[in-house]
Amino acid sequence: MARRTKEAAEETRVQILDATERVFHEKGVSRASLAEIAAAAGVSRGAIYWHFENKTDLFQAMLERIHMPLEELARASESADEPDPLGRMRQLLVGLLRRVELDPQSRRIHEILRHKVEYTEELGDLRQKMQDLSSECDLRIAKALRNAVSRGQLPAGLDCRRAAICVHAYVEGVQTNWLLTPAGYSLAQEAEDLVDSLMDMLRFSPALRTANA
Repeated sequence: MARRTKEAAEETRVQILDATERVFHEKGVSRASLAEIAAAAGVSRGAIYWHFENKTDLFQAMLERIHMPLEELARASESADEPDPLGRMRQLLVGLLRRVELDPQSRRIHEILRHKVEYTEELGDLRQKMQDLSSECDLRIAKALRNAVSRGQLPAGLDCRRAAICVHAYVEGVQTNWLLTPAGYSLAQEAEDLVDSLMDMLRFSPALRTANA
């Protein structure tokens, strides 16, 4: 009985998150209300508060659903024991770009994230949470790059902090621009070439070298 109760609670949580995606995508995050999300999910507002503290908590849980499938690759590229950290990073980045076009949920969430978020007073600490996530992402990328340097896959003089900022901005910029004009080209088909252009920048750009390199 307890197991079924736990399963039912998880099913309700998934319903709420599915509805959150739909409502945020349709109305934008700041204009969406918890009452509208509850109605779309077919639950009470009380059910939402049982699983989530507020709209910011809902937003963060929604984001975690698209990050989780690629966590294994991300962890591998960060691991000092990984023999091919740059290859893992390339695989991760190609996957990220392809999913934006090919996976409807990923595309919907990225459209919300890139074009339908306003950091209003009601959303409270959402901006700070997004800043923290961005900083954490830069640190993880830099760690993966240092592993690639230690394996001789990237130049010894690579400024990994600056390179991480460039990698992060490049990928987010490609995603954001494609979401605005998806009919222009297939992001899934171009993903490997776009990522390889980024890899070339890491290998050859003098501007990404430390002062002592």
